[in-house]
Amino acid sequence: MQWCSLIRPSTVRGCPVRRSNLKNSVGLLLFCLVLNVSAQERERDLRNFLGLGAPPDEAAAKLGEPLYKQNCAACHGENARGAQGPNLVRSPLVLHDEKGKEILPIVQNGRPAEGMPAFPKLSREEVYNIAEYIHLEIEKAANRGLYNNIYAQRRKQTSGNATKGKAFFAGHCVSCHSAEGDLNKIGAKYPEAATMQARFIWPASHASPTVRVTTKSGAKVEGTVLQLDDFEVKVRDAQGASHEWSRDDVAVEVEDKLDGHRALLPKYTDDDLHNVTAYLLELK
Repeated sequence: MQWCSLIRPSTVRGCPVRRSNLKNSVGLLLFCLVLNVSAQERERDLRNFLGLGAPPDEAAAKLGEPLYKQNCAACHGENARGAQGPNLVRSPLVLHDEKGKEILPIVQNGRPAEGMPAFPKLSREEVYNIAEYIHLEIEKAANRGLYNNIYAQRRKQTSGNATKGKAFFAGHCVSCHSAEGDLNKIGAKYPEAATMQARFIWPASHASPTVRVTTKSGAKVEGTVLQLDDFEVKVRDAQGASHEWSRDDVAVEVEDKLDGHRALLPKYTDDDLHNVTAYLLELK
């Protein structure tokens, strides 16, 4: 279809355009407009149902983010989730605010009785931008469908220093682990900081433990545990043969692969944990 046929029912470069085509084209455009309006109405109804109100002004929120970080984050948290001050994402006053009207007097006058200082130098427009940034954070928290997109990168972030983490690793871990060996590309396998930290602090192992059994005659058998309790010991050796003894007749040594991790638990500082996490996340 040529677009000029939507303008006038005449001839396009010598080709006659039928009035029926014009009617069909106009009808199609009207149908698309109705669909678009219907979609907008559905979105508005859904937002009202969820209590979200009008969508935040994203341009204003972008301007408000650095203002929030500079003036508010120390008390209310990096993303308005609270620190020594209250959580603003769940604040009834903020939830009822529209375009910064409720927030403006609080920011400019403060709440001295509750320890909040006044910020009289912030303009009405700057407070509006801050308010829209907070409303955008509320939007993110409310829309669980966007969690993976919004927070995926944040979950990979850590405050640690990878260089210091590498030094700690070299001093405490290389007797059992290697960045080029068993930990090669570990950062790609566990890209989230919390998961990585849990893995190296106390790694879960579902493999059967290895034991060394010494009989009263002095014979030694090493293998994986099939059964180990107060009464019996059953072991499968490297050749696949099974051995069984009464617990009273043998001495049993269980290999503790987590011994090194257990020994480090009282030595870690908070900085060590974050630094090692940062280093391991870089092994990709």
